[in-house]
Amino acid sequence: MQQKFLSNLILLLLLNLVIKPVAIFGIDATVQNQVGSEEYGLYFSLLNFTYLFNILLDLGINNFTTKNVAQYPGLMAKYMGRIAGLRLVLFVLYAVFTLLLASLLGYPSDVYPILSILITQQFLIAMIAYFRSYLSGMLLFRLDALLSVLDRFLLIVLCGSVFFFTLPKNEFKLDYFIWIQFVSYIVSFLVGLILVFRHIGKSKIRFNRPISFLIIRQSIPYALLIVLMMLYTRVDSVMLERMLDDGAAQSGIYAQGFRLIDAFFMFAMLFSNLLLPIFSRMIGLKENVKELFSLSSKLLIWGSIALASFCFWNAYDVLDLIYTNDIAKSVPPFQLLMLTFVPMCIVLIFGTYLTALGEMKTLNTVAFMGLVVNVGMNMYLIPRWGVWGAAISTLLAQSVVAISQLYIVAKRLQLNWKFTDITTFGLFVAVCFSTGWIATLYHIHLLLQLFVLVSCLLLFKVINIRLFSSILFASKK
Repeated sequence: MQQKFLSNLILLLLLNLVIKPVAIFGIDATVQNQVGSEEYGLYFSLLNFTYLFNILLDLGINNFTTKNVAQYPGLMAKYMGRIAGLRLVLFVLYAVFTLLLASLLGYPSDVYPILSILITQQFLIAMIAYFRSYLSGMLLFRLDALLSVLDRFLLIVLCGSVFFFTLPKNEFKLDYFIWIQFVSYIVSFLVGLILVFRHIGKSKIRFNRPISFLIIRQSIPYALLIVLMMLYTRVDSVMLERMLDDGAAQSGIYAQGFRLIDAFFMFAMLFSNLLLPIFSRMIGLKENVKELFSLSSKLLIWGSIALASFCFWNAYDVLDLIYTNDIAKSVPPFQLLMLTFVPMCIVLIFGTYLTALGEMKTLNTVAFMGLVVNVGMNMYLIPRWGVWGAAISTLLAQSVVAISQLYIVAKRLQLNWKFTDITTFGLFVAVCFSTGWIATLYHIHLLLQLFVLVSCLLLFKVINIRLFSSILFASKK
């Protein structure tokens, strides 16, 4: 399983390194540069608004499917058509609820055409994720990897073509981007449908009330966890836009830093996507997951610390590589969001293990704590400090969740860290952040700083080439 994890992680990283940075920084950031922070800020707020309650489209079905397909592949194949019928019903409920809520919050009538497209887009995203849950549950990670980047690849090709043929002669409009993104999701949906039919077989779509209620009842704990995590992660931009007089502009400034965190988090999610079915399979077979857990957690958490330290000390230079507007204003919240990236990665690894164990009550309790901290701090800090307040709230909420999960998993797996382990970890953190501080003082080039950080990862055996090689090629011996 360690071999399967590492080999597919490498493939996922390569695909995502090639595709997603170009989509996020080459396309998405360029759109914001072209249309301005205020116009993009409104779109960003609407996008996150549709994210807040997209759990109504899923109700935890994807995580439930991934976990159970890995353990009972034959049984879950029979449920596919019935789950698809249930999803259509959920889409209608989600669309009606979101539009009514938008009306209650006082969104102007001219945003409803965009909001309707984004609502439908959420349905397509949910269905693509559902198809991927079957592929990953069957451990078809290569097909899952290709489907995971297909929509971004299409966005690059289509939107890049529009940039090439319209700029700088004509003004680029946000509507172009919205429609191109929508088409990309439609094509990805159709490809995902074909892949699942090919490996499971066709299944007639129908709504079966008893089975739907059974699936919902078993999926509700997963649904509650997802909605709680989505709220304490995504609510910031919506509260900024609604609570401040210049909310759209503030949300746009916040988006510049959040976009990078979102990009880094996409890569971190690759660990979770691989580990959930693998942990579930190993737990089902009563195999020891301790070694795989230690390997994956060290890779992601220590790597996130190195990345966070680099971006924290070089925030302006990093943002300046991507954006043309409001860079100085975006630096402080971006620095705090980069520190937030570390607890977010802890939550990914530790939360995935607890999900595979079925510890949903524990996860939901901890996530609710995070939501209370985030919303409460946002209510207090946003009117006073704006984007600073939103970033501080996110950092505190994610830290509370991370520390809680770390404590719980340490007890479950009996992770008795030695004094030398804690000392080594503390030394690694100190080296990473002191390197950035010294580099800032002496204006050391970014590439040299990256070289030093990669050297630290090798020195502290976060990237252990000998170990990785022995695992990857074990089956060939």
